[in-house]
Amino acid sequence: MPEPTLTERDARAALAAHFTPDQVAADLADCSPAEVCQQRVRQDSSGRLAQYRPRDELDSARLTCRFVIPSDEVWPAALADLGPHCPLGLWVRGGDQLPRLTARAVAVTGNRSATEQALARTHSFATAVAKASHTVTATLAYGVDSAAHRAAAQAGRATLAVLPRGLNRAHPHDHAPLLSAIPASGGAVVSLYGPGTAASGATLKASTRLMAALARAVILVEALDHSEATHAAECAIALHRPLLAAPADADVRSGGSARLLAEQLAVLVPDPAAALALL
Repeated sequence: MPEPTLTERDARAALAAHFTPDQVAADLADCSPAEVCQQRVRQDSSGRLAQYRPRDELDSARLTCRFVIPSDEVWPAALADLGPHCPLGLWVRGGDQLPRLTARAVAVTGNRSATEQALARTHSFATAVAKASHTVTATLAYGVDSAAHRAAAQAGRATLAVLPRGLNRAHPHDHAPLLSAIPASGGAVVSLYGPGTAASGATLKASTRLMAALARAVILVEALDHSEATHAAECAIALHRPLLAAPADADVRSGGSARLLAEQLAVLVPDPAAALALL
């Protein structure tokens, strides 16, 4: 990595490939990304950071996605609410659409193994949210999230997807057609992770926090306690995003939703009209 020619984008890509944002946030408060990168190169006894070529990765990814950084006009300003966890950059497909999509983003999330009733509710809520000109925002996960994307698409509206892996492949893999269809229909797909990065427990948690930060509000349709969906809900609470919850059925699969409602951390929305009134 040649020291004199590091741009801000190069440096942020290199740092993002080797560190979480909070690991370098304090240094970035006092130094430029290029300076922090060179400091870390000198401290890295393994030599991996010195051998890394961020520009090669940026160039090879250009055909499928781009690396957006905070100085870009399309950067979502709401991510500043993450403080030291604010991303060093975002890998994006459909980046030109980000300002329009994030201005009215509403996350719709829930169980991966969702009940038929939850999927029906998801369709109703996501359709209403999309037709009211909000951007349905979710992951590509099985169950509620992917159902929300499909409902918005059926309503003829673009969506915003957050992936826990590199954008070269979908997660789960068999949702590759959905991954391709979202930017093709005017939506966007974003990730914290460069092409080739596989999904893990850590990337799933970081991505649910990103989804909550991008959204103006979160609608929880059905959620097990201690699930990815309840983690997204808890991130929304921490970020002071309104958390709206569909009615929780008397079922263990709605345990997370029931707890958040009982603790008055979520607002009950019995139907899509109630949700739209609060949005």
